[in-house]
Amino acid sequence: MISLFDTHAHLTDKAFNDDLEKTVSGAQDSGVARILNVCDDVNNPGRFKELLEKYSFIYGAAGIHPHELENADLKKVPPMLELKKVVALGEIGLDYHYLRAGHEENEKKRQQEFFRAQLKMSKDAGLPVIIHCREAWDDTLKIVAEGNIGRGVFHCFSGGENELNKCLELGFYISFAGPITYPKAADLRKIVEITPLDRMLIETDCPYLAPQQHRGKRNEPAFIKHTAEKVAEIRKISLEEVSQITFRNACRIFNLVVKYIP
Repeated sequence: MISLFDTHAHLTDKAFNDDLEKTVSGAQDSGVARILNVCDDVNNPGRFKELLEKYSFIYGAAGIHPHELENADLKKVPPMLELKKVVALGEIGLDYHYLRAGHEENEKKRQQEFFRAQLKMSKDAGLPVIIHCREAWDDTLKIVAEGNIGRGVFHCFSGGENELNKCLELGFYISFAGPITYPKAADLRKIVEITPLDRMLIETDCPYLAPQQHRGKRNEPAFIKHTAEKVAEIRKISLEEVSQITFRNACRIFNLVVKYIP
């Protein structure tokens, strides 16, 4: 029996409105022993709180995503970090993919301000940070280094070897998701091959980024097994070893007691 840890899920997304209980049950049946659920809206955290209260094996992270800055209020973040079972601040970071023409510099500046402020919150709270980075590697790594943040995760890693080395030098863990299973993702699989096993995590980022076996459909925690299997194939180790290594790594970075490993 394997014990998998999905270190990044969005179970309060509307995609799970109709069958959340079935989804959670299916994850457990597939060997998922723990899930880290990311709060999608710190302004309306009701469903997020209910999820953490209902399921003992689901933990939480809270923060303001760079896509959610229009009505964002940084004051809403610290109270979320005090909730029982919230073990990280995130996801936060920089995403320059959707910058509006003519507003690029202002939007970059605003993202950076929120990023810096929340990195400080993570230090103040003594919690690791979960970082989202898309088309913004130079600025992201610079801000993390300036903030002296040495405990966290670069989630759904999409960088190259240079970015990997810099993240590792900063003390971060590297999390891989469904894209490592895509036929055209050879470069990303090379990164999986060279990432130190003691810094590696796996995730679904569900309902997004379903692995190749379910591509085009809603992703869910049960599908993390496909990502784990691909890691095992790339690293030439067993699925059980991948499960044990990544589970222990997740418990270490999120300061959780290691359980469920056979």
